[in-house]
Amino acid sequence: MTEPIETFYEVIRRQGISRRSFMQFCALTAASLGLDAAGASSIANALETKPRVPVIWLHGLECTCCTESFIRSSHPLAKDVVLSMISLDYDDTIMAAAGHQAEAILTETREKYAGRYILAVEGNPPLANDGLYCFPGGRPFVETLKEMAEGAMAVVAWGSCASWGCVQAAKPNPTQAVSIDKVISGKPIIKVPGCPPIAEVMTALLAFITTFERLPQLDLLGRPKMFYSNRIHDKCYRRPHYDAGQFVEAWDDAGARQGYCLYKMGCKGPTTYNACSTTRWNEGTSFPIQSGHGCLGCSEDNFWDKGSFYDRITPVMPFGVEVTADEVGVATVSAVSAGLAIHAALTGVKRLREENDNKS
Repeated sequence: MTEPIETFYEVIRRQGISRRSFMQFCALTAASLGLDAAGASSIANALETKPRVPVIWLHGLECTCCTESFIRSSHPLAKDVVLSMISLDYDDTIMAAAGHQAEAILTETREKYAGRYILAVEGNPPLANDGLYCFPGGRPFVETLKEMAEGAMAVVAWGSCASWGCVQAAKPNPTQAVSIDKVISGKPIIKVPGCPPIAEVMTALLAFITTFERLPQLDLLGRPKMFYSNRIHDKCYRRPHYDAGQFVEAWDDAGARQGYCLYKMGCKGPTTYNACSTTRWNEGTSFPIQSGHGCLGCSEDNFWDKGSFYDRITPVMPFGVEVTADEVGVATVSAVSAGLAIHAALTGVKRLREENDNKS
């Protein structure tokens, strides 16, 4: 018989957290997930009644920025309970245990909670020289990763290192570092890319899994749609300047002082899918573009190998600030007319072919 696990609510009440603060936490978590008031009630009910999800958090080749982001979630109560939402059984960066005592927890959790725990992975496995370049606990990280993934109900790839490979896998990649989906098979993998991911995205994902006992809807690349369905460019407050053709041409020029679009300075917002422009960072204070620096595209695959962070990706083709709505309308009508003409031509060709086939 498996041992019972405390609920999230039991843990925070034991810590002296009030019921009101708990409900505020649930409301803000629901908002970050795009849920209504009923969603907040569902989250509260789940955290009150369901046992915390056991989590094993492994570290491969990485800089620990994902953990640093995670423990700084700005939701109410986060400073006290972000690690109480889950049963964080193993995380060698922040756990008290060390050495053989810490490594024994992996075996214990894998056996006691087989099929019930989440494997969270920060960093990636290097494959060169039989995994020699990442050797925690006296064995190659890739072996521990595969072993722990076998008993997990799902795997979460924290950050761009685990999701795509990131800087470790950048050319020439001497350690042969790879994303975790290259070595794990047969398990659902949720990719939460970013260097690091936004703290609230990380905590909200775990809250969703705890509440609904299922994985969120993912896009074709395995990312949660609730946070990665829009480009940063789509919700950027500088977007009107882009549409008007108003761009920063040099750092600290007049356009920069007026908050013009940073696309010409290499901003990757138009090709980067993330929640930076809506959720933002540091308790919702700001994000790189708001701070005057273009997006690096850190949540996209191979962003280290796509050239300089300050090079434009594609030619800029805004309408321009002088273009009137009538001119835009004429251009649109012209494009539609051209499309109709092409369609008509293709229809005519198809009809002639059918007539020739019938005659023969």
